[in-house]
Amino acid sequence: MIQQDVRDPRVHFATVTDVKTTDDLRFAKIYVSVLGDEASRKQTLEGLAHAKGFMRSELGRRLGLRYTPDIHFFLDNTLDHAIKVRTLLNQIKKDEPGGEGAKDGDEKDA
Repeated sequence: MIQQDVRDPRVHFATVTDVKTTDDLRFAKIYVSVLGDEASRKQTLEGLAHAKGFMRSELGRRLGLRYTPDIHFFLDNTLDHAIKVRTLLNQIKKDEPGGEGAKDGDEKDA
């Protein structure tokens, strides 16, 4: 729905990564991952907040629930964190003796 129905130009490429609802389905926290820099992430969250009413009414129409959840959007930075950790691990591996830069015959036996 975000990619196809929301026409706000502030909403850049966003992926829903998680949704947490209360037991009575009256409130929903929607976590999104946004590609781009910090400014585009902020703009996307503003655009999603602006489109919240439209999205809520569409959810109510499509899902046919007794109560349509009050939705709130949050930025999910887990992908950025995973990329940073992976980069650090690759750097450590590269700096170790026998790491990526070493050839098969260059390693010493212990």
